Amino acid sequence: MDSGEKGRGMGPSAIGQIAVPVEDVDRATTFYKEVLGLKHLFSAPPGLAFFDCGGVRLMLSRPEGEGSSGPPGSILYYRVPDIGGMHERLVAQDTSVVGEPHVVHKTESMELWMGFYGDTEGNVFATMDEREVSST
Repeated sequence: MDSGEKGRGMGPSAIGQIAVPVEDVDRATTFYKEVLGLKHLFSAPPGLAFFDCGGVRLMLSRPEGEGSSGPPGSILYYRVPDIGGMHERLVAQDTSVVGEPHVVHKTESMELWMGFYGDTEGNVFATMDEREVSST
């Protein structure tokens, strides 16, 4: 196996979510729902709104962090089959870790894990892994 093939099985399989920074989440929610006609999935504190756009989740949120004016653009969230394995792979390649993988949302049937990283150009991207919760 050459080095280009190593670890390909745990790489991103699809874009799972795109974050769009907005100044007014309520105003933006109305626009995306009523003007663009996207299906509103749910809203969650603190000021998040989620929509379905052809199977890709769109998240509207205010910029986070003290003194932050938000990212200059969107954040891509890549679905991965093993967020821990992908984290190890990224760390081994000296990728900048912005936020270690952790649970960001949990229901009775699912846990949503995310990890955040920086690319070589200063852009933030995320890995995401939705796991079914065992009922045992």
